[in-house]
Amino acid sequence: METTHVHVRRRDETFAQRSVTKIWEEVPSAENPYLPEQLRCHGYELSELMAKRSFVDVLYLLFQGELPSPEKAELLEQVMIALINPGPRHPATRAAMCAGVGKTETSQILPVAMTLLGGNHLGGGEVEEAMRFLRKEVKNDPSRTALDLLATACPPSDGDWHPAPGFGSRFGGVDRIAGQMTERLSRLPGAGRCLKWAVGFSAALTPHGLGILAPGMAAAAFADLGFQPRVGPGLFQLLNAPGTLAHGTEMANKPLTAMPFVKDEDYVIER
Repeated sequence: METTHVHVRRRDETFAQRSVTKIWEEVPSAENPYLPEQLRCHGYELSELMAKRSFVDVLYLLFQGELPSPEKAELLEQVMIALINPGPRHPATRAAMCAGVGKTETSQILPVAMTLLGGNHLGGGEVEEAMRFLRKEVKNDPSRTALDLLATACPPSDGDWHPAPGFGSRFGGVDRIAGQMTERLSRLPGAGRCLKWAVGFSAALTPHGLGILAPGMAAAAFADLGFQPRVGPGLFQLLNAPGTLAHGTEMANKPLTAMPFVKDEDYVIER
């Protein structure tokens, strides 16, 4: 038997001697350089931020490198509240609930939920795609874009249809809550073109049983806040995390019988 040898070539790349970040500075203590005596986020001393700023301000600073205006801070806070819980019907929440009632280590409930919240179905993957879609289409008339999409797209024979990322049907109908929240956000002083465009686009889709979904709402708000599309998925997971964790830990205190189980007559054993 002949052995095939793969030719290994040297990488013609020069790697950095150390990791560099503009986000965080740890000022070393005189006694032990591995222990910081002061922490700075984009130049702002952390204890000063604790004393004078809100969590919303510091979260924005962490990603954007500057503190938000009062209008942007209000918009981000409203989005955080809107996304705090995807609800018990969301697959990520159901996974967290099953993990909890199944007596999974509670430290693993959130990672289980985040796996599903990172997906393309009502998850972070759809948020990134929606942000790119909005940034591309925001210069166009939303009604015309909707008509063009509906004329060329092919809906599935069954299940929900998302003709554009972040927009479509949920459980066969229009997600009214997502629509109402998006309209509310679009009226805030910190709202920009993407939220307003999303409202118009959703309105054009509504007669066809479609509308904006939570990932679309988040994408429009994130885009108006200046976040890059690559940040969208993780930020969406972060803001939805409290609800999934709350549902999971609630079920952790209950017996296994607290969750439904498939009835014997509904079991089909193929032979």
